[in-house]
Amino acid sequence: MAYKTEELLKTALKAIEKHKLFFIEDVVAYLPCDRGTFYGRGLNKNDSIKELLDKNRIDVKVSMRNKWYKSDNATLQMGLMKLIGTEAEAHRLNGTVQKIEHSGGDGIKIIVKDFSEKDGK
Repeated sequence: MAYKTEELLKTALKAIEKHKLFFIEDVVAYLPCDRGTFYGRGLNKNDSIKELLDKNRIDVKVSMRNKWYKSDNATLQMGLMKLIGTEAEAHRLNGTVQKIEHSGGDGIKIIVKDFSEKDGK
């Protein structure tokens, strides 16, 4: 069956909006063509499709972070803090910092700082 690229693009954009899709593979499932046609027409590289998928991902991430912020659930709040905190704050929440150093020689040196020690060293 012959497909017009513009029609496939319109159908893809409608499916992304209607079903709140995040991944390019999900888009193909809502089209009347097969994957070969989709990729052969370069629709996987289409900026409109990519932008709409990204927008859906961002909208959901922002919504989830807002829910985590408003939640009384400590696990959600810790997850949010790890996402929005500085690297030092995230390591502090985890309880340790691991740092791998390699000087080009035979050995790799792993430094672990445990924040749970009483003296804080």
